[in-house]
Amino acid sequence: MKAVERIEQHYLLKQLPQATALVGLDGMVVDASDSWFVIFGLPPKSIIEVNICNLLENVDNLNEKLSIQKTFSIRHEMVNDREARWLETSFTPWYDEKENIIGSIVQTSDISREVKNELEIERINAILKTKSEVAQVGCWEFDVQTEKLYWCEETKKIHQVPLSFVPNVNEAIEFYKPGYSRNKISMLFHKAIHERTPFNERLMIITHNGEERWIQSAGKAIEKNGEVVKVFGTFQDIHEQVMTETKVMENQQLLTALIDNLPLNVFVKDLDSKKILVNKSECEYLEKSPKELLGKTDFDLYDEEVAKISREEDLEVLKTLKPILGKETISIKKNGQATNFLTSKIPLFDLNSKVSGLIGISMDISAIKKKEDQLRNLINLTSIQNKKLINFAHIVSHNLRSHSANFSMLLQFLKSEENEKEREHIITMLTQASDNLLETLENLNQVVDINTNINLKKEPINIYDHIIKVQHSLTAFLDKNQVLINNEVDQKHVVKSIPAYMDSIILNLLTNAVKYRSPERKPIITLTTKKLDNKIILSIADNGLGIDLERYGDKIFGMYKTFHNNKDAKGFGLYLVRNQIEAMGGKITVNSEVDKGTTFNVYFNEEIK
Repeated sequence: MKAVERIEQHYLLKQLPQATALVGLDGMVVDASDSWFVIFGLPPKSIIEVNICNLLENVDNLNEKLSIQKTFSIRHEMVNDREARWLETSFTPWYDEKENIIGSIVQTSDISREVKNELEIERINAILKTKSEVAQVGCWEFDVQTEKLYWCEETKKIHQVPLSFVPNVNEAIEFYKPGYSRNKISMLFHKAIHERTPFNERLMIITHNGEERWIQSAGKAIEKNGEVVKVFGTFQDIHEQVMTETKVMENQQLLTALIDNLPLNVFVKDLDSKKILVNKSECEYLEKSPKELLGKTDFDLYDEEVAKISREEDLEVLKTLKPILGKETISIKKNGQATNFLTSKIPLFDLNSKVSGLIGISMDISAIKKKEDQLRNLINLTSIQNKKLINFAHIVSHNLRSHSANFSMLLQFLKSEENEKEREHIITMLTQASDNLLETLENLNQVVDINTNINLKKEPINIYDHIIKVQHSLTAFLDKNQVLINNEVDQKHVVKSIPAYMDSIILNLLTNAVKYRSPERKPIITLTTKKLDNKIILSIADNGLGIDLERYGDKIFGMYKTFHNNKDAKGFGLYLVRNQIEAMGGKITVNSEVDKGTTFNVYFNEEIK
């Protein structure tokens, strides 16, 4: 058969849309469709010159495959000056009218797009597989109709089963730890199929090798025509993550327990001085819950002036990055309550070593400050007592030495005197000297008692009531001297005092006012009180002779100091009064003008209810 004749006999071949060629047993192209010439980039008149094996020279063992005379397909790549293309060519035996094989029917398709898509899919699958292995995330798929379950390689690795393992639903569920995890996954899987409810849950499995591991199991129903046909899901090994989170939570719990039980106020502020963490002590001090404190600044919680100082400290720490350590501060809350703190503020850095806020630690030192004040008062009192002791020693030494000298002199006179009358007179003077010595010793004993019994119990005393009591005891004395007493003391004023001392103080000051009255006018004594801070001041004013304070001001409360020619004056009362007042933590002052009168002001500690 000649080529021309074959072309005439197969004129319909030229019109086929499918690229088709007829190849003889010798591999030479007999005829082909126009589309075949186009796909191979050949001129239509070149058929007698084309051998299929030469045309597909990059296909291995094509001659052997053709000699078998069976249907087969090959994929091959064609490269020309413009581009590379992928083709798929099928070879089918070509029979004549007597069923003799006379060659092959060759059909070729351009599958470049399909191959490109396949390569892209392979690339994506390779990436996904790599990511799956790195992230330890597998996948699974359940076919509702066939009830077949598919696990990817990573899912099998997580379960520690062979790659040849073929799971079913029951086996898959049995991998979950009995109890919560197994019950939970059974319920979630059932709801995904029947209620189309997606799930994503942390559960625990027991692997094929018997290891307990935390996993993240997720699933979602796939619908078709309103029916659930598949359930697709992911399966991730999160065991190390959960163990790390658990360890972090344990450490956080330990740190929280430690911070909450410290006897210190601990707080953390951000760059705007807003609290982002507070411990139990801080909450108890501010009488608020953590929720109420988080996000708040000192201006929301403290007195404005205190808040300004605190903010300036915060800015200094954040700017200089230098901590403030052990600074004494006073916090005044909105309700006016003041507390002494020993405060430290330390810059807080993030993971990039940038300052992100500050840590504050405050220790309530109010009790310590109170003890310091008490100790300071005790030291002051001790110092005063010491001065008094020295003064008292001088007084005792001077007075007793005077009495001793007087006794020695009188005894010497008595010894040398022979006149009986004179001897009786000297004995009378000795008796009087003895009485004076006993009175001096009694006075000194009173002072000793006052200064050694500083811990006598103080009681709440109403000043007005005690004045009335002393006034009644002096009724005859006051009437005899025609004294007018104006008791203008506030009847509500109550002080902490020793009852016996209070009576003695009022008695001495009243009797002194009468003793040193002016002969020119009737004596008037006015008693008043006023409150100053936590002190109650009792004022006792008279219109008597007055005292020259420029001359005697530094001696007025001295022992046995007198300033008037009064035969009843002994100079002991005011000394005793001052000792009694100071023993109770108070003080006494005097204002006086000659021939106009004197006012004594006694400062008592107020009784706070």
